[in-house]
Amino acid sequence: MPRDISIKQSPSAALYRRALKVMPGGCSRNTVLRKPHPLYAERGQGCYVTDIEGVRRIDFANNMASLIHGHAHPDVVSAVTEQLQKGTAFTLATEVEIDYAEYLCSRNPGFEKIRFVNSGTEAIMSCLKAARAYTGRAKIAKVEGAYHGLYDFAEVSQTSRPANWGEEEKPASVPVAHGTPASALKEVVVIPFNDVERAIAILDQHADDLACVLIDLLPHRVGLVPASEEFVLALHQWTRHNGALLVYDEVITFRSSYGGAQQWYQVRPDLTAMGKMIGGGFPVGALAGRGDVMDVMDPLADKVLFPHSGTFSANPITMTAGLVTMGLFDRAAVSKLNRLADYARNQIEEAIRITGIPACVTGGGSMLRVHMKPEPPINYRAAFETPEQAARLKVLLDYLFDNGIMLINTCSIALSTVMTEKEVDILADVMLGGFRKIKELK
Repeated sequence: MPRDISIKQSPSAALYRRALKVMPGGCSRNTVLRKPHPLYAERGQGCYVTDIEGVRRIDFANNMASLIHGHAHPDVVSAVTEQLQKGTAFTLATEVEIDYAEYLCSRNPGFEKIRFVNSGTEAIMSCLKAARAYTGRAKIAKVEGAYHGLYDFAEVSQTSRPANWGEEEKPASVPVAHGTPASALKEVVVIPFNDVERAIAILDQHADDLACVLIDLLPHRVGLVPASEEFVLALHQWTRHNGALLVYDEVITFRSSYGGAQQWYQVRPDLTAMGKMIGGGFPVGALAGRGDVMDVMDPLADKVLFPHSGTFSANPITMTAGLVTMGLFDRAAVSKLNRLADYARNQIEEAIRITGIPACVTGGGSMLRVHMKPEPPINYRAAFETPEQAARLKVLLDYLFDNGIMLINTCSIALSTVMTEKEVDILADVMLGGFRKIKELK
């Protein structure tokens, strides 16, 4: 249990006072912020993280779903330490880049070629630019509310609200960052999630202008609800008939199956963006797909349609960590982790039944999300929280954190292979206590 440390005495509070003087908001990533100040990590081992106050918590966030084997896995530490002694980055190619490219391509028959970048955001950006280069078209289509990183075009609509999200038949292209060019908004077509009729009707209005349709098969911000087979098939058929590409964002969801969440479906995309866990705990991104589409980046071509490079792309530290990490995440490990997620879902749903609280669990693969809603949402608008639901969720998250459980701040869970039913049982027990506290506050 966390020790009672006053703000005045807290080492984390002292660090945050320093941070506020040199960084906007005192941080470089908003997800670490808590009131009255962030807590700072001392070390992580397996599925546990200890902060500088000496408090240890079970980590169900795993750095926003990027640590598939938890913290400081000995095989990864050993391999990276060996590479560190040889060098961290070169103005030369390295063999491990080829090794890792071959391995990732072997996990999915749709990965004919691959290129590495440095983040999920960069992977998405590169996919969109490659689609434009291949088709000669500028517009992209994306799902309302879906998060795809910081690129101006990819982030459109991810924070839309009832006051500005427009009609269901025509969701508005709503900017996230102040000052986003109006021209960027005009190049993004927003479609509703899992609504075939409305989505296709919208796409038809832009059939000659769309370079690609971008979709996350298990979109976190949309509610962590899987895309329906009907929806995915309809988008695939539409792109085939209209000369556009289909792009999957598997930055988070590649953990869901041996070759990504796309293996849940009958159809394959033209391009796939990856990131997070494939870096083995280091910054990473990748895009893979059809050879002819990927070849728009070929610097040996007579005409290079999409010049592409990056100082730290495919650096040997990330490549080494990623190759070891993904080698450990074999078919057996994927299946075992997904079974543990099913167990976790059942345990949390039992806690919901015991308390009778209006809540539900969504998710797929090895990820879960708890909503303060009686029924699972079907799209972004249904997942959007009322003020009362948001207040309840905050109570639950604070209760979990104060009782030794770290979750993603949407009340989402990303399991790691070092977890067992023991940790899940602890989670369910603390979750039960949190639900009971919410009921007491009504």
